[in-house]
Amino acid sequence: MTTYLGPVLFTLFVWWFSTGVILYLDGLPRRTFKVTMAVATFLLALALLGLYATRDDTRITGAYLAFTCGVMVWAWQEIAFLLGVVTGSRRTALPPGTVGWPRFRCALQAVLHHELALVALFAAVLAATWGGENPVGLWTYLILWVMRQSAKLNVFLGVRNLNEGFLPPHLAYLQSYFRRAPSNALFPFSVIVATIVAMMVWQAAVAEGASAFDVVALTFAGTLLSLAVLEHWFLVLPLPSEQLWSWGLRSRQRGGHAVTLALPPDARPAPVAVAPAATRPPR
Repeated sequence: MTTYLGPVLFTLFVWWFSTGVILYLDGLPRRTFKVTMAVATFLLALALLGLYATRDDTRITGAYLAFTCGVMVWAWQEIAFLLGVVTGSRRTALPPGTVGWPRFRCALQAVLHHELALVALFAAVLAATWGGENPVGLWTYLILWVMRQSAKLNVFLGVRNLNEGFLPPHLAYLQSYFRRAPSNALFPFSVIVATIVAMMVWQAAVAEGASAFDVVALTFAGTLLSLAVLEHWFLVLPLPSEQLWSWGLRSRQRGGHAVTLALPPDARPAPVAVAPAATRPPR
């Protein structure tokens, strides 16, 4: 039982704690961003080295280390995006009345550099683990990447909970690319496919004859997929999911004022704490 419980608890803690830390850091004054980005980049280099060093490590400790390194690689792009360092060429709100393909094009421009960074990091993870017997780091990054893309598309197409509170003041303009709606046609497909894959992974994890390493590796993947499905449900259910990371959001609760951005016609505008104009990124 501990073989399963350990990875589950570790994944839950890393998911909750790392998210809160990132939210706290990107809510600090902009003068701290350079230090935060420098530390994150140093940890990224360590994580890639760690993935390379553990690529043939099929001990249980190797699975834990590879999982941690995979999360650290993912954390770099989260930090770079939320700090406003790697976002896109468009840093203004969506023009009112923009719909259809022009809306998608503008939204892509707003996050294009971020998307390219995701591809580059995947290539780095793949190179670090290529030919190895320990796929945990690669699985971790792939699950986070695929499920985050699914969440982005659902937020773009329309969901009930846009989680605007997770956006720092300097990225408030991104709200205008979201759409608030009860749900959308993609959501059921996203949840059903991810749930089926998660069930298959869990079945493999509990299959008779699986080695201790395989059990731990698959439990990491199954838990991460299950959490991703849960996060998708957070998008449409009336649950205060932001309360899970209220401690991480405290850094942005000082000295802001509320503004309302122009959202698509079917979206309900939400107030966002925005820092004084001098601290906003250049347009």
